[in-house]
Formats: sequence, structure tokens, C-alpha cells
Amino acid sequence: MSIARELFRRKPVTAPVAAPGGLTRGIGTFQLAMLGVGATIGTGVFFVMHEAVPLAGPAVILAFLVAAIAAGLSAVCYAEMASAVPVAGSTYSYAYATLGEIVAMGVAACLMLEYGVSTAAVASGWSGYMDRLLGDVLGWNLPSALTVGPLEGGIINLPSVVLVGLCALLLIRGTRESATVNTIMVLIKIGVLVMFAAIAITAFNADHFADFAPHGAAGVTAAAGTIFFTFIGLDAVSTAGDEVRDPQRSLPRAILIALVVVVVVYLFVAIAAVGAQPWQDFEDPAQQSAGLSVILGDVLGASWPATVLAAGAVISIFSVTLVTLFGQTRILYSIGRDGLLPSVFAKVDPRTHTPVFSTVVVAVAVALLAGLIPLSSLWDLVSMGTLVAFIVVSIGVIVLRRTHPDLPRAFRVPGYPVTPILAILACLYLIVGLGWSTYAWFAVWVAVVLAFYLLWGRRHSLLGRASTEDDAPSSVRDASADADDRAP
Repeated sequence: MSIARELFRRKPVTAPVAAPGGLTRGIGTFQLAMLGVGATIGTGVFFVMHEAVPLAGPAVILAFLVAAIAAGLSAVCYAEMASAVPVAGSTYSYAYATLGEIVAMGVAACLMLEYGVSTAAVASGWSGYMDRLLGDVLGWNLPSALTVGPLEGGIINLPSVVLVGLCALLLIRGTRESATVNTIMVLIKIGVLVMFAAIAITAFNADHFADFAPHGAAGVTAAAGTIFFTFIGLDAVSTAGDEVRDPQRSLPRAILIALVVVVVVYLFVAIAAVGAQPWQDFEDPAQQSAGLSVILGDVLGASWPATVLAAGAVISIFSVTLVTLFGQTRILYSIGRDGLLPSVFAKVDPRTHTPVFSTVVVAVAVALLAGLIPLSSLWDLVSMGTLVAFIVVSIGVIVLRRTHPDLPRAFRVPGYPVTPILAILACLYLIVGLGWSTYAWFAVWVAVVLAFYLLWGRRHSLLGRASTEDDAPSSVRDASADADDRAP
């Protein structure tokens, strides 16, 4: 086999099957949708208004719609790919089936940024919200040395390490249990946001919308770019493909349900917030750190809303950390099952049916990052990885329509091929706005992952072994099943 054919060999698209001793299908559509909502609605919505409103004014509502459309374009592409390739691994698995092995490994590098680094970054922010909540409720705070890492003058960000450990233990316990806990936390944080909107709307003043777009279309566009990243996380649904009942129907439905829930909640919060106070007040530095709680405090004349929103932020971060940690472990599981990582990553505990080794490795790495290193400067790098993954999925939809036009799909992208092309353009537009240093570090990281693939992964690929040993088209067609059978 030539080097080019070896690097771009594709994993056949087959019907989903359960590997012996592998993951079990126990997640329903609602719990699956809550995974997407849990990964998407984080602390960003509590504070993004105070970044976006000064840019767009009351037209921030249009900015939310623009961001929702951009995210929705990618979401519907994920929905079609998930219904056509209903397996674990998210964009990695989709790229492997449509664009080839080396592209899949490049995408895996992007997903490690989206899930691994973002999990650590989100978890590192938990200590601040937890410390504020402890101060409001119990009247005491954590020692400052235990809330930040050594690079920020402390010893370790202990709360973030504890958070990652708790999430890891929950994931090891079982997928169904994790999904249930996540669902409860998602419903609580949605309740907190609905409470905010319901209270804020009582102070609604239509005059606050008089100067609707003070900075014109440019302001709306800038605000939409800021807001877009609060929609990242919808693709977490696709990482659970091997653990979903009726995945070809449940996966696309869950993605679309999550998209609708997130958009409705965000718009409700935005309308209530702008209606409750003049848009100029969002520039107040005091509101930058206190977020939506200032609005509730002004409306009610009380301090307890700050405590409630702090609790909502604590629960939000727990939920996001749990789901993104879950996503990263399932991606490594899929890569290990394909032979591109050591097979121990695909080893599933026979009692809990969870990839314990992958979970422990990811948890340790994330805990070290969150506990010792300030990661706020890496958000652009996370965004880069996420946007590239979105682009690959949109391209994959086009490729799969051409190579497998008769493949059963429970969901088809409306407006094809315009919709995936628009999704690609929207992501490229957002990538252009990132700094040159982000491009450089992203290139270095992808190069490291591809170097590992070229030196180790391609020689151990189960798809490559199937092609080499049998050297027949039928063996290639059966390689996916062969990979499942060989999985520990």
C-alpha cells in the first residue's frame, strides 16, 4: 500500500454494534440532550452580557440570534453525521469515515484542546465561585494559597482538583449514573437562569431599547463573535454514540433539542437583562465581576440573588466539567479501539462498563493542569480547536453525501449543500479573528500529535493491519467490525 493510501485510508461506515465487553447502551434521548445542554450552558451566560452589551447595545439580542444561527449551522451538520455514523468519538470518528486516518488524528488533536484543555480551564474557575458561595453562606473563605497555583502566587488550586476527582469517580461509577446527575444539575442551573429572567422581566422598560444599535452592524458582529463561544459544547452529545439507545435517531434529536433549549434560555436571559437596566450600565466595572447578580440586587433590593447565582455558577461548572471530561475519555476510548493509541485506552471495566484507564489518565492530566497552571490565556487555542472540528464535520457531511448517498440517515441537513458551506464560512470567519500566536501554538500541538501518529499510530492501526494481513477489499470493509472484536 502506498504512503498516501495508508495515510488517507478510511474506516468503513457500518451499522452500530456493541463490542464484546465494551460500552453499553443505556442513555435515552432526554439524558443525551442534557449532556449537550450541560456542556454548553456554563458560567459564560452569567457574565457574557457584560462583555457583549457594551459592544452591541440592545441589539445584543440580534447578536445572540446571529451566534445561534452560526452554532446551529454546525449543530445540524453534527446531527446528520451522528445519525449516519452513530458511534463514539465525535468528530474524530466522522473524519475517520470520510476524510481518512491522518485527518482523523489531526481532528483528535483539536478535540483534545476542546475537551481536555477546556475542562481544565473551566475547572480552574470553580474555586472562585465556590469560595464566594462559602463566604456568602458560611461566612468563611478558603486560604488564598489553596485557590490558585504556584504561578499565581499560591500552592495549588485545590477546589479544581477536588472537582475533577469527583467527576472522575462519578464517571467510573457508571455512564447512566453520570448522565442522571448531570440531568439534575442541568435542570437546576436552567432553573436559576429562568428565575433571573422571571425576576428581571418585572422591571422591564421598553425605553431601554430606544437606541437599539448604537454601534451599528459592526457592534452586532463583534458581540456575536463574543457570544458564539457560549454555544460551544453542543457537540458533546456526539461523543456518547456507543452508549445511546437507538443512536441513529436519538443522537440527532438530542443535538437539536439541546440547541433549542440553549437558544431559548439565552434569548430569555438577554431580553430580561437589557429590559431591566440601560445598556450603558453593563459597562460598569462592578458588574463585570458580579455578573447578573447586580441586576437582581437592584430589582429586589436584596443581597441573596448573588448567593443564588453563585450557587448556579458552581453547579454549572460542575456540570460542564463532568460532561467535557466524559467526552474526552470517550474520544480516547475510540482512538484506542482503532489501534491509534495503546489498546489499554479502550479497556472497559466488566462491572461498570466504563473505560476506567482512560478516565483516570484524563482526570490526572486535567487535575494537574487545573491545579497548577493558569489557563485563561488558552481559551483562544480551545476555540481554534473547536472551530476546526466544526469545519471538519461540515466537510464530512458533503463528502458522505457524495460517497454514500444511499446511507440511511435519520436526519438530513436542511438546505444542503448551502447549509454546510455556510457553517464552514461562519467558522472560518471566527477563526480569522484569532491572534497569530494562537495559530502558532495550534500548529505546534497538531504537529506533535501527527508526529506520534506517523511514528507509532499508523503502524498499529487496526484498519492498517486488516488491509495488510488480508489484502482484499472485503477485509477493508470488515475492518470496523474487526476493530470492535479486537477491542479489550
